[in-house]
Amino acid sequence: MRIHGRGPSGFDSPCERHSTLSVRHQEAKQAARAQFDRWASSYDRSWLRELIFYPAMRVCREEILRWQQRRGGGPYDLLDVGCATGRFLLSLLDSSDARQLVGLDYSAEMIRRFGEKIAALGDRRLRAVHGDAERLPFDAACFDVVTCCNSFHHYPHQAAVLREFHRVLRRGGVLVLVDGFRDNVIGWVLFDVAVGAAEKNVHHAAWSQVRQMCEAAGFAEIRQRKLNVLVPLLVTVAAK
Repeated sequence: MRIHGRGPSGFDSPCERHSTLSVRHQEAKQAARAQFDRWASSYDRSWLRELIFYPAMRVCREEILRWQQRRGGGPYDLLDVGCATGRFLLSLLDSSDARQLVGLDYSAEMIRRFGEKIAALGDRRLRAVHGDAERLPFDAACFDVVTCCNSFHHYPHQAAVLREFHRVLRRGGVLVLVDGFRDNVIGWVLFDVAVGAAEKNVHHAAWSQVRQMCEAAGFAEIRQRKLNVLVPLLVTVAAK
């Protein structure tokens, strides 16, 4: 039986609600892509570098080193989702264990600028991919590390993104996820109020929500911590 329009209660049918949500998801993704395409030309000079970008990059490097120490070292393949112009991946070139460094972003302009850097350096370990975090264009179990810094709040279907992170990781691999911490007053005002008003269509998931989504995606050994005071970040590390 097909259901059209509203039922006797006046509420949308389940099919209509799903359709409306899908449209909103696509609108949010398109708006985010347009925003980051515009931002690409000045991204590397952004005032957010010291407040958010560099602290997130540092904690990712620390967690990768900790993971490497636990497993006894060796080469690894890394995927950075929401890589923008590739600054984090470029910072890993000094690691002799970094065998493959792949960056994916939904913004074609960000990827174009990252591609220019790769061409200038000529380092074959680097690769820039234009793609959607909800449908990663990679085979299952092809990366040892997945990182995602300061872009998770732009993903309208965060649970699907985490399932994709889990799918592309090899057994024994690690996810390092960094995003705004909104579970105290400072974080709530900064991320839920200020960033929400400025960027629209964003969702900084609560500490517990991120953990629940990671568990539902199949991750284990989930560790979480807050980083920084004035611009607090939530660091989530999970193993496959």
